[in-house]
Amino acid sequence: MANAKGGKRRFGAIRQYRSGRWTASYVDPTGLRRPSPETFATKTDAEVWLSQIEADLTRGDWTDPDVGAVNFKEYALRWVAERGLAPTTDELYRRLLRLHLLPVFGPYDLDEITPGRVRAWRADRLEATGATTVAKSYRLLKAVLETAADDELIRRNPCRIKGAGKEEAEERPIATVEQVDALADAMGPRWRLMVFLAAYGSLRPEEQAELRRPDVTLPDEPEESRPRRDVLREPALLRIARASPELTTGRRVTGDPKSRAGKRVVVLPAFLTVDVRRHLDWFAAKEDDGLLFVGERGAPFRRSTFGRKWRKARVKVGLPGNFRFYDLRHTGNTLVTQSGGTLKDAMVRAGQSSERAALIYQHSTLERQKEVAAGLDERVRAERLDTAADDASGADVVRLA
Repeated sequence: MANAKGGKRRFGAIRQYRSGRWTASYVDPTGLRRPSPETFATKTDAEVWLSQIEADLTRGDWTDPDVGAVNFKEYALRWVAERGLAPTTDELYRRLLRLHLLPVFGPYDLDEITPGRVRAWRADRLEATGATTVAKSYRLLKAVLETAADDELIRRNPCRIKGAGKEEAEERPIATVEQVDALADAMGPRWRLMVFLAAYGSLRPEEQAELRRPDVTLPDEPEESRPRRDVLREPALLRIARASPELTTGRRVTGDPKSRAGKRVVVLPAFLTVDVRRHLDWFAAKEDDGLLFVGERGAPFRRSTFGRKWRKARVKVGLPGNFRFYDLRHTGNTLVTQSGGTLKDAMVRAGQSSERAALIYQHSTLERQKEVAAGLDERVRAERLDTAADDASGADVVRLA
């Protein structure tokens, strides 16, 4: 190809405009002539650009410059739709895109998202919102662009900030047995068992929402030949097979529990047997397959209605404003380990799992879970007795005064 002075170039072509600026072009592997995306101030700059293109072609690193011209918004939304995500995860990803990623990256093509733009976006988000949300958003952005790199739409993922996707979650608060019991009383008879199952059964709210009568196994009623105190020491069992998380739209999506380990049998401490039996008799839906937790009109409980009751109960008990209903699960896991259960036992009881944890925590048997529940039963009973003794002692002091 002739250059601006009529000579021959080994690769590509360079020419000068009347303005004095320079442009370059080359023929790609498909036979299409590709002009430089911009003009250059000097001939040397144009030659350097051509040299870089030639080197990429030689190494096999050349990519079609039109391939990355795919809009990020369109690609990201298609990426979410193709993942086959759980409804709650799908909702989370779309919210992160809508609120934190698309306002900045939505107008760009994939190949226009550079490391510098990612760094600037993250710095801006950290000033505007919480670090945990920024970490989640960064992980999503990185995952989308990693797929784009696998699809050969971009040469390299521009998300290269070390540790940017790591969440530094604060240590969650836990409640005492006295506070758990006070919360249950403050929630009222219809909802007290939900508090107990979260704290002493380590159940997730969405698991409780889908509990039904056939999922409960109660010990036999006491017989005349058996002392009642022995029967009260026998535990009830809960079969966790389904979950029904509530989306922000209010729609419940029923399906499998959060993880494979979520399908499990939970052995309740024996002191809860009376509460479970009373709840089935008084408040659960009456159908054979009826839900355990329904409102006064028989409808499944709603997060908004339950949340109002929860906030009032939390204030009444004196727990901090950041104590969530979900923190009762953390309380339960802590009580299990304090009662002699191992971390493996706590993981099985709470239905927690990962690929690594599935290998480590799968050996806690039902018999071991009964032992864990017995230890939890003993510990809670002891703390309740201590509380009752302290209350009685205080009353004696008042009478003496």
